[in-house]
Amino acid sequence: MSLSTHNLSVGYHDKAIVKQVNLSIPEGKIIALLGPNGCGKSTLLKAMARILSPMEGHVQWQGKNLHSIASKKLAQQLALLPQTQPIPEGIKVKDLVAYGRSPYTGFWGRLNRQDQLIIDSVMHETGITELADQLVSELSGGQRQRVWLAMTLAQDTPYLLLDEPTTYMDLSHQVELMHLLRKLNKQGKTIITVLHDINQAARYCDHLIVMKQGSIITQGSPDSVLTQTLMKDVFSLNAQIHRDPIAKTPMCVVE
Repeated sequence: MSLSTHNLSVGYHDKAIVKQVNLSIPEGKIIALLGPNGCGKSTLLKAMARILSPMEGHVQWQGKNLHSIASKKLAQQLALLPQTQPIPEGIKVKDLVAYGRSPYTGFWGRLNRQDQLIIDSVMHETGITELADQLVSELSGGQRQRVWLAMTLAQDTPYLLLDEPTTYMDLSHQVELMHLLRKLNKQGKTIITVLHDINQAARYCDHLIVMKQGSIITQGSPDSVLTQTLMKDVFSLNAQIHRDPIAKTPMCVVE
């Protein structure tokens, strides 16, 4: 397991949100972090991306403490799409996406042919090629989200950490995104994503990690994790678990 946490506690202003979590991320899978608002999903993801420092315990990458790894080297291994991003003024879409290549460019940040090929590819994959010369500040929320996603993908890392990547996206773009994640996963990327849509997670993800009040309640395949008891205990919902008629994955139907 390349990415793992060991007795990890992390939070804000001396208040622990994630508490004593031991977790090994299964390699080569699409993993969803699920749970009620405020349970620690985003906080855990930020800790695994080294955005937050542990209060206790540590995060390991390939057997080494995450905080002992050089920033440039780590940026070539892990890429994070945060939940919210600033709206930059005066920068074009193509230039923002190009920032994703910064872990690989030299001192002057000059892009070579391979960099440009990667930038063009991720812009095509995220459907923003036609927006290349527009200012990011002039885009809709959904368009900006796809631009930030493209910048994250331009890092071309083996691990992707995505915090609510479908935010601001309409339904068609959400479906496109989940299909893109599957494609990237088949190419060898391990993807960890915070999602709110349980049925979306069950349909597109291989491994679910369910959190409540800063702790991991259960984890495993969608079939093993999604139960009526879990929906009641974690989400306070009376729900039935049925089989998705198309994907054949478990599907929650709220009573």
